Amino acid sequence: MDPLDLSVLLAILLAIIAYVSKGRLWSNTSAANTVSFDKSAAGSNDLIEIMIKSGKKAVVFYGSQTGTAEDYAIKFTKEFQSKFKIPTMCVDLADVSFENFQFIKEKIPDFKLAAFFMATYGEGEPTDNAVEFFDYLENECESLEGVDYVCFGLGNNTYEFYNAIGKKTVSSLNEKGANLIGTLGLGDDGKGTMDEDYLEWKESIFDIIKNQLNLEESAVKYEAAIEVSENPELTTSSPTVSLGEPNSHYINAKTDDQLNLLKFGPFDHTHPYLAPIQKTKELFNSTERHCIHAEFDLSQTNLKYSTGDHVAIWPSNSNEKVDALLSILGLVAKRNVVIDLKSLDPTVHIPFPTPTTYETALRHYLEISGPVSRQFVKSISQFCPDESTLQELSKIADSKTAFHTAITEKYFNVADCLSFLSHGVSWDKVPFSFIVESIPKLQPRYYSISSSSLMEKQTIHITAVVEQQKPETSAQYVTGVTTNLLLNIDHNQNHRTTPLIETYDLEGPRGLFHNKLPIHIRRSTFKLPSNPTTPVIMVGPGTGAAPFRGFIREKVKQLENGVPNIGELLFFFGCRSSTEDFIYKDEWTEYSKKLDTKFKLITAFSRETDKKVYVQHKLKENAKLVIDLLDKGAFFYVCGDAANMAKSVQAALIDIYKSEKNVTEDIASTMVKQLRVNNRYQEDVW
Repeated sequence: MDPLDLSVLLAILLAIIAYVSKGRLWSNTSAANTVSFDKSAAGSNDLIEIMIKSGKKAVVFYGSQTGTAEDYAIKFTKEFQSKFKIPTMCVDLADVSFENFQFIKEKIPDFKLAAFFMATYGEGEPTDNAVEFFDYLENECESLEGVDYVCFGLGNNTYEFYNAIGKKTVSSLNEKGANLIGTLGLGDDGKGTMDEDYLEWKESIFDIIKNQLNLEESAVKYEAAIEVSENPELTTSSPTVSLGEPNSHYINAKTDDQLNLLKFGPFDHTHPYLAPIQKTKELFNSTERHCIHAEFDLSQTNLKYSTGDHVAIWPSNSNEKVDALLSILGLVAKRNVVIDLKSLDPTVHIPFPTPTTYETALRHYLEISGPVSRQFVKSISQFCPDESTLQELSKIADSKTAFHTAITEKYFNVADCLSFLSHGVSWDKVPFSFIVESIPKLQPRYYSISSSSLMEKQTIHITAVVEQQKPETSAQYVTGVTTNLLLNIDHNQNHRTTPLIETYDLEGPRGLFHNKLPIHIRRSTFKLPSNPTTPVIMVGPGTGAAPFRGFIREKVKQLENGVPNIGELLFFFGCRSSTEDFIYKDEWTEYSKKLDTKFKLITAFSRETDKKVYVQHKLKENAKLVIDLLDKGAFFYVCGDAANMAKSVQAALIDIYKSEKNVTEDIASTMVKQLRVNNRYQEDVW
């Protein structure tokens, strides 16, 4: 056999092994967050068995899609355990078997509490990791009589099914006889009040738990769940030290065969594909605003996507953000010192590959650029550098209003907040374990794919507006982590010389990231009709056009492939100006030529006339055309802003039904709801 054939065969064989083993071939650390359950360390996945072996008397579950519910579950676990001295474990709902959950009071007589942190995903659906739990409740669980529980739901009031899963959790558990302590907490990301919603619920629920379960309360004090120690025997040149690789697979791959294996997957939120970026370009004609088109090469991997899916990009933090936090923590001189992380509890995860360095942890693994919560500020008060800082902090942290004015309105991140509170004095008393445990893990960012898997089988396109805002209440720019990273890559690839607000390490660990970024695919239900003759109406202002570019390219390819009759495509696109941010302007013209009468583009330019014009206005102006297509069975798609645009578009469609069908508003509203029920009204909104 030819040596090349042999190496290819070996790579395929290793890929099969990896798939069967779910990527555990080289794994030595987990990618989940601190104080959550370590499935690999526990051995068994039977919940009751794990709790008995580890001496746990309470359990906190989370159903999380992007990591937010997980973060709140971890916070609750640590504070509950510290306050009431009850050994507690935090568990991903997908990591344990619930087969014996109904016997928990029998098997653990002194069991105290179950807590549920449940995010709502998509159209009122459970997160991926919560699906089997609801299946257990509906089909296997007979009774949870006597089980006390609390529940906090995470949702967004701009969506129709606000906090549906939190509510479903309570109704399902109550139906089985479980006892809800207090009330269901409702966190609202739509209003931007999630942190305060959680704090208000938590403070109330702790009082109720204490009284109802007759618990003794202690002062909350930080107790490390992991140990961080410096390792003088290792340096950044040591091959086992993580310098920001997405996971241990990339650190441990030494041979060509092992490196080839990394191209085969399976790929998910713990194991990404390091995708080459073969092209980037600027889509805006502006010096102040940017929109990046980027193309990821899939030709060397088995990673696949379908038109309408989302791609997750794993970012890193900017040089400026990393340097600022190292400075205020007094770690500048130690940035490259190697540290080991060790779990102090056999059921607790280490949050990222270890050994690593202080700088690596902040650059690649922790969410240091995001807003600071009042909970975090309260917790870090025990490590204030001096008395004056403690007094200042207490005034701010104890008042919701004061915190909003001093911290939230100024869009402070962790480094900004600490520097503001101490007037620049170093917080060198803060244990690094506290930083690791208290700052959420850096999460992938999801983008609607703007290419067609039929036309671009081996390429993924994305379309991303670069987030760079300077609010009136802030002295500095508020920037998006991933979009500014993409802007840096665009500058590098296209040799641009204009100054950048933030800069990034584009080479990455050991030069691994040069013109590459880690990605994985998230499947979506936002799909074209299965029948190619079905008409399609699309509403997508700004980068809401991204999936529709993919849809339209799909239709062009269908036509090129000889599909005899494709349905009509009506696309409502909106932006500020026809000369500044009309993205893919030339492409739409080209599609019109290829699709002829099958494609119609209607534009809304909000700043070209005295009166602002948006896509919902254009919908109403073209009411008859819209209704005619819907009467022909058209699917109606909306992509973009959930808080304002999507609601306005739905209201406009109700008005169209009302006027064109000559019915009441209630009947028109029912007609639109029926479109949703029939899966003919679909949204991809944020």
